[in-house]
Amino acid sequence: MAEKATFAGGCFWCMVKPFDQFDGIEKVVSGYSGGHVENPTYEQVKTGTTGHLEVVEITFDPEVFPYEQLLDIFWQQIDPTDNEGQFQDRGDQYRPAIFVHNDRQREIAETSKQELDASGRYNKPVNTPILDAAPFYAAEDYHQDYYKKNSEHYLEDRAQSGRDDFLDAVWKQEKIEK
Repeated sequence: MAEKATFAGGCFWCMVKPFDQFDGIEKVVSGYSGGHVENPTYEQVKTGTTGHLEVVEITFDPEVFPYEQLLDIFWQQIDPTDNEGQFQDRGDQYRPAIFVHNDRQREIAETSKQELDASGRYNKPVNTPILDAAPFYAAEDYHQDYYKKNSEHYLEDRAQSGRDDFLDAVWKQEKIEK
């Protein structure tokens, strides 16, 4: 039985590929969640006035790829101490967050966050919020699978963002990759 997981980690372009490469993950959709406008557009969300965060909604088989593993990947994609955006993308729409779909996900996410905070990996507190799932709106087609459709621009943008330099420094050899 497939489940959903929803994560905000800054620019959604950078949040698809890390999840899109594993057995048990059926699909990863870029979109928006957490705001007060129905069916927002990218142009609306990027103004920071709709309350939405850029997110990825992951459909996964928990028997093949457990939620705990999704969280392990999520933490390795973001700076969980920065609630003002992520890397070069600043503003409320780029804040990190975990949107939980049930009590079990909340419990697992809370434990995972506490363990990461206690690990001493960061010199500031892990303050990524864990929120109840809100309506999800898929982003426009040109944002879907951006890393595949526009690989050159994706790689340039990612390199300029500072994301990989930060993640490499924090996680070194521990990054989960396939």
